[in-house]
Amino acid sequence: MRRTLIAGGLALLLLATACGESRRPGPPAAAGSPTASRQDPAQVERTLASLRKIDDLPMYEMTYDGDYDPTAGLAGSTPPSPFGCSLFAALADRDRPLFARNFDWEPNPALVLRTDPPDGYASISLVDISYLGVSADPTGDRRLLDAPLLPFDGMNERGLAVGLAADDGARAEPVPGLPKVGSVRILRLVLDSAATVDDAVAVFRRYNLDFDGGPPLHYLLADATGASAVVEFVDGKLTVDRRQGPWQALTNVPAVGVPDRELRQDHRYGVLAKELDRTGGVVDAAGALRLLNAVRQSHTRWSVTYGLRSGEVRVVTAGGGTRDYRLPMSD
Repeated sequence: MRRTLIAGGLALLLLATACGESRRPGPPAAAGSPTASRQDPAQVERTLASLRKIDDLPMYEMTYDGDYDPTAGLAGSTPPSPFGCSLFAALADRDRPLFARNFDWEPNPALVLRTDPPDGYASISLVDISYLGVSADPTGDRRLLDAPLLPFDGMNERGLAVGLAADDGARAEPVPGLPKVGSVRILRLVLDSAATVDDAVAVFRRYNLDFDGGPPLHYLLADATGASAVVEFVDGKLTVDRRQGPWQALTNVPAVGVPDRELRQDHRYGVLAKELDRTGGVVDAAGALRLLNAVRQSHTRWSVTYGLRSGEVRVVTAGGGTRDYRLPMSD
């Protein structure tokens, strides 16, 4: 049976591990021991030297130089706590499709991360680096080299964007024979290898998602062609709901198979839906940020917009600081 709509507070996620592989030895650790880095010493030095504080959240930015293993394990776990998120894709303007989200959570240090792996797509993503075990001042901490493993949202050079939100009523039944991957880690696998929503859904179908250590999640995907989809677990099975109109939105209530009138009973979803209906699914970055502000909560840590064709990224933190980035796009 389809689970009923859940609008209550939710607990936080996991740092689940994925399919681990043996790692070649790296340079000795300075502070912390990364597991994902496949960098040589010079690349490590350039990566850590690129760290810059950009906001008193605190938020940092960093450019990852070299390669990493996106399936490497991450040690440690995190106690669950309530959080929520709001995401939408406004896709009616084929020249300016846009993906936007609020990340609502504790005031942990965050990171705007640029990656360009040799065997994957370049991307910009946002990471809550507290889950790496680093402090508010992570300068020189080699655990930052695991930051690619934990994107909470992001966009790659092909214009594929993805974000997560908690979905407390979901459960994922394992499919025999599939490898297990952490439910945040899957975003890295998507960003590195998927050019379209169809590609991203195929990545999800190749793994069993591990929700241990926190609540289960659901995901919003969108791409530069104007396609979008919600990936959600219904009665234990991965289910995909592709957009039928000019926009698609997601908060912390089940979305797949739920009538629109019930979804709109969730306050944040209702606010998003009303405005996106009014604009016909046409929203620029400034309008998207105004809409995100309308559904922000006291614990909103950052708001971000991704231009799926332009490569423009705008990040606004809880303190009101704004940073603009541009990701060079490829065909």
